[in-house]
Amino acid sequence: MSDAKKIAVVGAGWAGCAAAVELASAGHAVTLFESSRTLGGRARAVEIQGQVLDNGQHILLGAYSATLSLLITIGVEADQALLRLPLQMRYPAGCDGMDFVAPRLPAPLHMLIALLRASGLTGADKMALARFSTTARWMEWRLHTDCSVSELLERYDQTERLIKLMWQPLCIAALNTPPERASAQIFLNVLRDSLGAQRAASDMLLPRTNLTSLLPQQAANFVAARNGAIQTGCTVQTITAHDQKWALGLSNAEAAEELFDGVVIATPATTAASLLAGSAAEAHIPAFNYEPITTCYLQYPAGTRLSAPFFALTDDEALGHWGQFVFDRGQLDSTQDGLFAVVVSVSTTAIELGQEALSAAIAQQLAQALQMPQLTAPLWSKVITDKRATFSCAPGLQRPTEKTVLSHLVIAGDYVASDYPATLESAVRSGVKAADLLNQHFDD
Repeated sequence: MSDAKKIAVVGAGWAGCAAAVELASAGHAVTLFESSRTLGGRARAVEIQGQVLDNGQHILLGAYSATLSLLITIGVEADQALLRLPLQMRYPAGCDGMDFVAPRLPAPLHMLIALLRASGLTGADKMALARFSTTARWMEWRLHTDCSVSELLERYDQTERLIKLMWQPLCIAALNTPPERASAQIFLNVLRDSLGAQRAASDMLLPRTNLTSLLPQQAANFVAARNGAIQTGCTVQTITAHDQKWALGLSNAEAAEELFDGVVIATPATTAASLLAGSAAEAHIPAFNYEPITTCYLQYPAGTRLSAPFFALTDDEALGHWGQFVFDRGQLDSTQDGLFAVVVSVSTTAIELGQEALSAAIAQQLAQALQMPQLTAPLWSKVITDKRATFSCAPGLQRPTEKTVLSHLVIAGDYVASDYPATLESAVRSGVKAADLLNQHFDD
């Protein structure tokens, strides 16, 4: 490795934190810039009703190898920080759903046993699921030409009930894009690395702590301990070349003017495009369409619990049922006893109701689905919507690479070219790859 370089990482979301840790591990002096006062980007902690919660409920997978490796690097005990559950798609009794839980057996036996034991599915449903899985494996989870998830499911004769109870909620949860306009190839990639891999890869991992504490804050501590610096509440407004180095224009007038040997832009795509405007890499980042995600928190009296840490819900716009998954936060963190988090992916229509009406509709849905009438009256509720939560993961979507025409300036983020949709794992993988590109540049 050549002499240590000064590197600026712009954006302390999960991609930026991953890049910063990788660069600091290589011996570089990293300065991590974050415009917010809180680290984590679109997966961070917020204060609600005196509690530190997340700006959205997240779920990770055992297949998230880069994220789990990063947690080890920064000293986080994943087995303590995450609740590991076997792959499951479980609906409460009031949803006319299914109950599918994979046992802790070697793959693919765990899927076969789960399918045989599953309740709420007919023989035709089970045959359709087995046929899809077998064919996808035979095809090595690859399509010659990308198409929509809906087209893929129709091609392999998936039943209406199986689509409603399994494929549609999985697609929306993984890609945050409706099946009729979601990429079948990206969906297959997710299934390949979870359902089609070793059993542990299909496990579902629920954070026991807030997302900022889980990774970004620990990553910042790691960087700071290795001759790095963290600047929060400091917006990078411009990035300009200066004698083979980079100068950053900062919103914080008191910040010392520095020149950096390399830059990682790990901001949302729109911000990154703005920072690259006027440079040779101006056209590197395309315009994306975006999808919102809404999380509704509902606080009930202590002792109000679900029979499992989370359940799937059947959403139905005509009935005013917007929730797709409900999480019992008290089973993850004892200080959040009685707190439920309900996720509404692709929530454009739902948020048009307004926060008060939406939270009331979700409370009614929970009361009916869980057969608990008392859930219609929470002690308080809070709706949080990220209108640009993810890009719309359409078939054949062209996404930029980490590498730009500027050899010592790279980008990172969940929108960068990847096998995955906009997930925490794709953000971390991108951050690691961006850092590796800079390391290679300095080694040359």
